[in-house]
Amino acid sequence: MLKILIAVDGSELSLDAVHYALNLVQQGLQASFVLANVQESATLYEMVVAHDPLVLQQVSLDAGTHQLAAAQALVSAADIEFDSVVESGDPVNMLLDIAEREACDAIILGAKGHGNLLGSIMGSVSQQMVQDCPIPVTVVKHAQQEEPA
Repeated sequence: MLKILIAVDGSELSLDAVHYALNLVQQGLQASFVLANVQESATLYEMVVAHDPLVLQQVSLDAGTHQLAAAQALVSAADIEFDSVVESGDPVNMLLDIAEREACDAIILGAKGHGNLLGSIMGSVSQQMVQDCPIPVTVVKHAQQEEPA
């Protein structure tokens, strides 16, 4: 059975990646999933204002857990085995780390998510993952809805 990491950032595009992975399983692929969310590291201002690093860690964990909720509901409804991971740091490095730590065989992610303007064409995270990842990476483009005539 394959273990597939699915990057989830709470965006519609990351849910497209979940739907794509679920479709593969419905077509007969034997797989379990690791739903992964990476939160940005705290800024210097946040660290100074919070005074307590544990508070920042909890806020980050809560935000990541919230962003995973819709993906978890979809995978649970499909009755597919999965784990969830929330980390904080650079998205590319953390996703690569999670994939290695969880012994994933492949990664599926959206073409772009909640990234910055720099990555607006394909998505800086997805672009970097394709370049740096030692395991197969599938980048799912958003399915555009046709406008009614």
